[in-house]
This record gives sequence, structure tokens and C-alpha cells, in this order.
Amino acid sequence: MTIITDRVVPCRTITGMSAILLPHRLDGTIDWDGFEAHVARTAAAGLTPAVNMDTGFVQLLDPATRLEVLDRTTAVVGGGFVAGADVADQQGASFDAAGYLAQAHLIAERGGTPVLFPSWGLNGLDDDPWVAAHGLIGDRLDRFIGFELGAMFVPWGRIYSLAAYEGLLGIPACIGAKHSSLSRQLEWDRLERRDRLRPDFGVFTGNDLAIDMVMYGSDYLLGLSTFAPDLFAERDRRWAAGDASFHELNDTLQYLGHFAFRSPVPGYRHNAAQFLHLRGWIDEPGMPAGAPLRPDSDVPVLAEIADRLGLR
Repeated sequence: MTIITDRVVPCRTITGMSAILLPHRLDGTIDWDGFEAHVARTAAAGLTPAVNMDTGFVQLLDPATRLEVLDRTTAVVGGGFVAGADVADQQGASFDAAGYLAQAHLIAERGGTPVLFPSWGLNGLDDDPWVAAHGLIGDRLDRFIGFELGAMFVPWGRIYSLAAYEGLLGIPACIGAKHSSLSRQLEWDRLERRDRLRPDFGVFTGNDLAIDMVMYGSDYLLGLSTFAPDLFAERDRRWAAGDASFHELNDTLQYLGHFAFRSPVPGYRHNAAQFLHLRGWIDEPGMPAGAPLRPDSDVPVLAEIADRLGLR
């Protein structure tokens, strides 16, 4: 492992994409008013809303609800959003190109950019077939975002080799890729390849345990930013302005990330609901059936972090 000493890119403009929590009431029903308000405030802060992602429980939604998420997002912000193109399958399934294209077209025809969510079929492919699968989809779409997702998030997650990542860089329609290994080194390796081979390609960090990866040239597509899109946008402005107070704000946001993204990692979504409820942004901190819960004892810790951030 090489210690990174010369990669920091000061005063860069950061592209921020924030995965939107799909809020639920305590009875498990979706809080659509809370969802639309959160999409609107995220966009108003200057971040790109990302819907039907893991933060939005995409794996737990039926097709009609996924479509309603897209339609409500479009009604709030028009185009200018990204969304997960997810194919629900089972272990041992084959890659379902038609299924991915169907989901991607639903997003693209509403003005959004599809994010190719991992599946058993896609992530069961070896390096070269995995790249070829993205190339096949890229031949039929104007633009899409790839997605490397570690197994700590979903059982079918997989992080591919650098050679496979270089293959993505060669697909013109692939404008970037979300990288969620939670490893700085793996992301630094991808930044090096990007800078050398295709500088316009977006490396969207999904490392909620190292959100300062934006200092090194990453942009982001994070679940953590759904807790405080306003403060993430402010943090980003401070970095672009060369304001040293970036670091203090980033440190406290990172403290929130380390607390919320502890094992089991998917429980962060309940922490997000608890935090948004503390902020008065949603009515109830409910969860859908099947989503892991955090204990009520987390709420005082989240309240203390909110106080540190000046939110209460």
C-alpha cells in the first residue's frame, strides 16, 4: 500500500449526488409528502437527488412503487436526477440484459440517469463478461452510471478488479461509477486510472466511512448525505472556496457516518429516519418490513451529533 501524499486537489468543485431516504411511517406505509419534501430540499441545496437506491429500499419495493418514486421525483425536480436500475433476481441467475434495459429506459425517459444496480446475475460474471454486459447496455443508452457495491451492503455485492474498472472507462455511455468498497486504497487506485485514462469519468465515492475522499478527486453518491444535504452542500462550498473550516464540518459529518454505518451496515437507513425525525423533516421514523432496525438508544447519540452540527 502506498501512502498518498500528493493527490489532494484543493479548491475543486465537487459534484454531489445524495441517495434519498424513502421515509416510512411507523405503520410501515410510505410517507410520500416527506419523500417529496426531501427530494426538493436536496435539489435546493445543490445536490443531485438519487432515488431508488439502497437508501431508498429499492430491493424491497415492488415495480409499481419504484415507478411511483420516479414519477414523484420527476414532478418535483423534472430531469436532473439519478436512479437505481435494479433487477431483482436470485442467486445463480443469469445476467438479465432485457430487465436492466427496461428499468433504465423508465428512468431515462423521465430525464434521469440510470445507475446500474448490482444483481446476482450481473455480479456473477467474471471480469470480461461483466465489462461486456455494461458495454451492451451502453450501446442502447445515451448515458448511465456503473456501480461497484461491496458485500457488506448486500449479499450479491462485489468489487471488481482494476482491469475490469479500466474496461468501464472504455465505454463512452458510462459517465462514471459509484464505488462502495469502503476502502480508501481501492478508490485511490481507481482515481489514478481515471486521471490517466479518462479524466472526464466520475469516480463517485460511496465510502460513508471516508467522506473526505472528495479531497483527492472523487465526487460522491452517498447515503450519509441524506441525513444533512444542506450541510454536505455547505461543506462542498467551503472546499471549493479554500476555506479551512471545511475540515471541522467534514469531521463532524464523518463522526455521524461512523456511528450510522456501523455493523450491520444497512441499519444506517433507520438512523437516517431517526435523524430526519429529530430535524423535524419527517413525521415518523418508520421502516418498511424487512429493513433492519437500530435501537431507540441511538436517538440521544444522534441528537448530540445534531447539536454539534448546529441543527437544533
